[in-house]
Amino acid sequence: MTSVTAPTHARDSWSRARRYRHSLWLLTSRDLRVRYSTSFLGYLWSVLDPLAMSAIYFFVFTIVFERQVGFHPYIVFLIGGLLPWMWLSGAVSDSTRAFIKEARLIRSTKVPPTIWVARLTLAKGIEFLASLPVLALFAIFAGATLGWEALLFPLGIVLQAALVLGIGLIVAPLTMFFRDLERAVKLILRFAFYATPIVYGLHDLPPQLQIVGSFNPMAGILSIYRSAFFPEALDWTAVGISAGMTVLVLVVGVLVFRRSIRAVLKEV
Repeated sequence: MTSVTAPTHARDSWSRARRYRHSLWLLTSRDLRVRYSTSFLGYLWSVLDPLAMSAIYFFVFTIVFERQVGFHPYIVFLIGGLLPWMWLSGAVSDSTRAFIKEARLIRSTKVPPTIWVARLTLAKGIEFLASLPVLALFAIFAGATLGWEALLFPLGIVLQAALVLGIGLIVAPLTMFFRDLERAVKLILRFAFYATPIVYGLHDLPPQLQIVGSFNPMAGILSIYRSAFFPEALDWTAVGISAGMTVLVLVVGVLVFRRSIRAVLKEV
């Protein structure tokens, strides 16, 4: 009896996993097609925003003020922080409307509810990956040297994907009950931008604040990304703290989502 049911159970689990991946990819690709099919510039919109912000901060910190933060070339340092931030802020902001925007489709389909959040993480993650050639071009023109630390890039991607998904699993269901949370999240993201070492590095903080700053999960993740061009930016203490905080956020997100999803589906 055992020899028959065990393989069957394994096949059922594998089949569910395949269906989940298939549904996730279908919804993600649909989102990307809808976003760019009616746009003349298409893909360029995914990089124009961070490039515009990079130009502004580059002007402020190198022309208006004498730069005392980050590493040289500063434009590569800036873009290396802004591109990951656009992934997080875009996915978290969209997560506040994950169930509200797709209410009709959610009512008419039977897909695992987590897909409605995971697709946003994946879509913005794909946009992030698509923007990396821009970072590479700026690095080439600015004379930045690529080091072996670039091999750690996938680690940063995995940690950030888990972090973004965890935050989305918290924000998406709670917004259904507290509609003001959508605006509150936008304000929190504005504050979080300056509390995250994007225009500056973690090492630029006073020594007594560096450990505190490391508890921002993005601090260690950004140090991983930037270490590809700036090895001295890699802070393993910050990476370890970021990994722990990311796991905590993801666990909390899963618990919040499981406890609230039934009520959410009744509200849709």
